[in-house]
Amino acid sequence: MTDTKSESGTGHGPGRRGRFFDDLAGVAGGAFSVFAGARSELEAAVKSQVEMLVQRLELVRREDLDAAMEVARRAREESTALAARVAALEAKLGIDAAAVPKAAPAAEEEAPVSPSPKEDPKDPASLA
Repeated sequence: MTDTKSESGTGHGPGRRGRFFDDLAGVAGGAFSVFAGARSELEAAVKSQVEMLVQRLELVRREDLDAAMEVARRAREESTALAARVAALEAKLGIDAAAVPKAAPAAEEEAPVSPSPKEDPKDPASLA
């Protein structure tokens, strides 16, 4: 007579051991999925905090900085080329560059007004 309990997996035998490892594998798989979910939540939280820090510090992305630097470089090149054209035209007309008065920049014409100590620029009621 054979022991039907060991074959069915309810006693002490190879069937019971197989189910134990299946259960253990199921628990481990569940734990891994929980850890993966926790990892993605942690990554999202850290990314959010870093983005808030970047905004608070008024940092810019590298691509934006590179684009602004390229615009500045082109403006310098254009300014240099225009200065050379003006010098050539002045030489052609026989105008002495030192004798021509230079136009004053608009920013120097009017001094900036700073708020009095009672005024808070962020509070519209104090500006009245």
